[in-house]
Amino acid sequence: MSRPLVICDCDEVLLHMVSHFGAWLDEAYDLEFRLEGTDFVNAIRSKGDGAPLAREEVWPLLNGFFETEMGRQTVVPGASEALVSISEYADIVILTNLQDAFRDARARQLRNFAIDFPVHTNQGGKGAKVVELVEAHRPPVAVFVDDLAQHHASVAEQHPEVWRLHMIAEPQIAGNIGPAEHAHARIDDWHEARAWIIDRITEGETA
Repeated sequence: MSRPLVICDCDEVLLHMVSHFGAWLDEAYDLEFRLEGTDFVNAIRSKGDGAPLAREEVWPLLNGFFETEMGRQTVVPGASEALVSISEYADIVILTNLQDAFRDARARQLRNFAIDFPVHTNQGGKGAKVVELVEAHRPPVAVFVDDLAQHHASVAEQHPEVWRLHMIAEPQIAGNIGPAEHAHARIDDWHEARAWIIDRITEGETA
């Protein structure tokens, strides 16, 4: 019989990203980064007049960060230890919304923090990829962990039997964002999240 499966996001769940992205924008481009909610498009502004950058200017900056600045990212406290503990009960995969070209770099980055699990890249909603991963592993129970509400909605629509944990481990933004409507729980600390996940997979009931 296959083991339970935990599908975990990376940025703002396992690794801090936006704080380092903001510092880089300030240093390299003299831009201000102020994320209120999850709207990246309006979060990057000119320091001169405060005008937000055009949408087509934002995504190249994000890609630029991942091309050259991933070494800035730091691990979320307790994340590595929690995943190692959870791996005693379940298989773990990392599902990160990056371009496929960054997959190997992301895997190396995570290994530097003792997070050594298969890494899958994705673009857009994560529901279809979660369905694919569940079909490949055939687990008795699956848990999905992510910081973005739209991904919980996507998974809830395409595979509602997967348990969904909303986690925002970045203090700069966690207080500005409420619990995701389509998640079963909101926990921003890995010590508490570890216990919640292990309870779900050891109880053996689907969502």
